[in-house]
Amino acid sequence: MVIAVVAALVVVGGLGAWTVKNDGYLFGIETPLAAADYDGTGGEPVAVDVPENANGYTIGAELEAKDVVASAEAFVRAFNANPDAGGIQPGTHQLKLQMSAESAVALLAENKVDRGGLTVVEGHTVAQIKDTMVKQGWPEADVDAALADPAALGLPAEAGGELEGWLAASTYDAKPDTVSASDVLKQMVALTVQELDALDVPADQRNDLIIKASLVEREAPDKYRGEVARVIDNRLATGEPLGLDAIDSYGRKKPSHLITTEEFQDKSFPYASRVVAGLPPTAIGAPSNASLEAVMNPPEGAWRWYVTVNLETQETKFTDNYDEFLAFKDEYQAWAAENGY
Repeated sequence: MVIAVVAALVVVGGLGAWTVKNDGYLFGIETPLAAADYDGTGGEPVAVDVPENANGYTIGAELEAKDVVASAEAFVRAFNANPDAGGIQPGTHQLKLQMSAESAVALLAENKVDRGGLTVVEGHTVAQIKDTMVKQGWPEADVDAALADPAALGLPAEAGGELEGWLAASTYDAKPDTVSASDVLKQMVALTVQELDALDVPADQRNDLIIKASLVEREAPDKYRGEVARVIDNRLATGEPLGLDAIDSYGRKKPSHLITTEEFQDKSFPYASRVVAGLPPTAIGAPSNASLEAVMNPPEGAWRWYVTVNLETQETKFTDNYDEFLAFKDEYQAWAAENGY
């Protein structure tokens, strides 16, 4: 049975956007929005191919199309919540029809294809990357020791000693018995530097680029990365707080709906994005190359707000008019009511 829950939407005026990609919560609200999901571990078996370089949305869309999961959105939330998701490997996986998103992610992670690799997932934080490494066999003490010495990992000076965002999302040819924790982390930093070099990013712009790209990675539906990057730039240019709950969630280390109003409004907390203007002090995860490129070359537009009006197609509308923003929210709510959300 598909679970359909109608969320009560409590909107805080002036925030930047409505979307559901980050941690399953809309910007500017404190109530979670439910995505369609099945109960249980599924029925009839079905084979699903996971392509090379697939991310959570890519896999979720394929699973939804084959009726393995009820919605790609539910799969992405379960994917982001499961530290083992980093172990999902390309190849053919045996799943079942009409599984819960949580059980689909767990089974994919268990059914690793023997490729000998460590996969760092786009959007994952340093803490999540550490968890993935430990679960794949690297001693936790070794990982902690390596992370405690960023300079020894080759982290460039412009990163300011912060590894967050500088561990590149990719699949690495590394196993605990052949590559040390320090060496595989060095590979991640080196790949980030290599990608930035290939994009000709000046050293003094690299850290801000990574921070912005990490926001895009967590917040933008895939085909709207550039537009979301433009919204971020526009709000930074006007000195408005970004109002992205994923920033607060990262800083508080808990999902948005568990953050109190007092915490959201705490101007002394640098990740309180509703009241503190500017970029957060660090990235909030590992950005993909697509997000880096989107931040470097966003389309022109005066947009300051956006709403994902259809969770199935990820159609997202952008505006620089607050009244139109409110109309987009009404459009989303009408769609949600019609589709049982």
